[in-house]
Parts: sequence; C-alpha cells; structure tokens
Amino acid sequence: MSSVERNEAPTKKTSGGFSIDFKALGPFLALVGLFVLGTAINDAFLSGGNLSNIFTRAAFIGIIAVGATFVITAGGIDLSVGSMAAFISGAMIVVMNGLVETLGAGVETVLLGVVLSVILGIGAGAINGLVSTKGKIEAFIVTLGTMGIYRSLVTYMADGGTLSLDFDIRGVYRPVYYGDILGIPVPVLVFFAVAVAGYVLLNMTPFGRKCFAIGSNEQVARYSAIHVDRIKTLTYVIQGLCVSIATIIYVPRLGSASSSTGVLWELEAIAAVIIGGTMLKGGYGRIWGTVVGAIMLTTIGNILNLTDAISNYLNGAVQGLIIIVAVFLQRGDWRRKKSK
Repeated sequence: MSSVERNEAPTKKTSGGFSIDFKALGPFLALVGLFVLGTAINDAFLSGGNLSNIFTRAAFIGIIAVGATFVITAGGIDLSVGSMAAFISGAMIVVMNGLVETLGAGVETVLLGVVLSVILGIGAGAINGLVSTKGKIEAFIVTLGTMGIYRSLVTYMADGGTLSLDFDIRGVYRPVYYGDILGIPVPVLVFFAVAVAGYVLLNMTPFGRKCFAIGSNEQVARYSAIHVDRIKTLTYVIQGLCVSIATIIYVPRLGSASSSTGVLWELEAIAAVIIGGTMLKGGYGRIWGTVVGAIMLTTIGNILNLTDAISNYLNGAVQGLIIIVAVFLQRGDWRRKKSK
C-alpha cells in the first residue's frame, strides 16, 4: 500500500457527487457535542470570558501538538516536550533577570529572552532527532531520557524552588499573553498562525509528503531515495520550535518556572494529536484535527471546573482514557485497511 493510499481518509459520496470525510468530521462533531454539554451544565459556558479562556489555554498545548503531529506522522514520538518547556522557561527567566542589570527592564531584554527560547527549542529538538536517528536508538527511549534531563536542569537552576521573572520585565512582557488584537487574544492568533503554517508544510510541500511516506513504511522510503534520517530529525526540530513558541507565550502568564512546570504536557499534546485523527503508527496526519483535539482537551477541563459531578483532579484520568479509546478505534480502522 502506498503512502498516498495510507493518507486517504474514509469518505462517502453523496447523491450530489460531493464526498464526506467522516474521519475528518469526527473530532469537529465531538467538539460540538462538548459545547452542547458545557452549555447544558452551566449557562456561563458560552460567555465571552469563558470561551476566551478556553481558546487561550488551548493555545499552549495546541502549538506543541502541531509539532507533535509532524513527529508522529513520520513514525516518531516525543515524551520530553513538557520538561523541555520547563527548562526553556527557566533559562529564559534566568537570562532576562540577569540582563536587567545591563540592559534594563525593556523590550530588548524580552527580545533576547525570546531569541534564547528559539535557540534552545531548536537545539533540544535537534538533539532528540540526531540521537534517535544517528544513534539508532528508539525515539521513545531517547525522549524519555531527555525528559528526565530537562526536568532535572530546571530543578537545578531553581535550586529546588521556583524561578520568578523580574517584576518590571513582567510588566513589559505581559501583553504577549494578556494582550489582544481586534479583540482576539494574542496566544489564539499565534496558535492559528502556527496551525496554518503547519498545515501548509505538512500537506502542500515535498517535506510533508516525505513525512507521510516515512511513517507509512520507512524501508520503502529509503529505497525511494528519501533522506529518512534528515527528515525525521527535522520533525523533532519543528517540535522543539513549537515548544519554544508555546513557552514564549507561557512565561508572561505566571512569570515563573519550577520543576512542576509543563507536567503532563506531553500527555496532552499526544492526546490532541491522536484525538484529531493522526495515526499513532505513523503515515497519516491531520493538522486541523490536532487543533480541534487541543481545544477538546481544554474544553473537557473547563467543563469539569464548571460541574461538581466529576472532580477536576480527574482531568488527567479522562485524558488518559481518551487516548486509550482513540488508539483502540484507530487500531480497528488500521486492521480494516490492512485487510483490503
């Protein structure tokens, strides 16, 4: 079966000749169902403030999940994204606080912190990719190892406590999270921009087609003269860049970083990707499905906050259950394709 065939979603033609992609519609219909449920539980669910909160909080995981879509589509996995975000956050805070003495609490200091974040994100992603591809070590093991390394580094920098951003810098940096453009929160606009760029890269470029081919059958991709190691490494670089962008938005929210920063973000990112329809086995990915998956996860947490029926502390359990169910359904779909 070719990579193109693997990337085709099940469709059904209507009497008018139009085709309906039921697999693509699934996450959207589920999201609509969640919104209906949220409205039924609490009238405040559809308030402007609550919806803004949902989409803004979804931006963190959503941006990271866009990068994870590339990694998983190419047949990889990255468990280090939460720890990576914590490490980058801590490094940004330490550097910006240090620059206050020389540059002052101005835009220049914030911009240097942002540049540092991008460099660290790309570098961390490159390390994950190169160790996995050149070292011939399973990505699960590599990123499990770097997850521990990054988490330990931020704990060391904070001396077991919490790193806090200088108060004056926080005032300059604050609009990156709390600001808006034409009434739309900045994190939501950044999330949308990253999703559009991810969609174009994955679906409209040779790089994206190579990701599909590698995820479908890595050996066949090698025989097709695709530089598999290079492409897979680049997917981890994209993942690292996405973590960096999410971190740039996250730091002004709380103005702090500690060993607990980004805990379970890898679970949420992977869950968003799988819920959105990307095959965990690789070879099939959908950016907009990932976007919807990230919004769904945030909506579930929001609904749990609005009701006393289920404790909000069970949010992680609900996400874990969703991952298991989504992978189980994908397994059945994959078997049906294989039998054809």
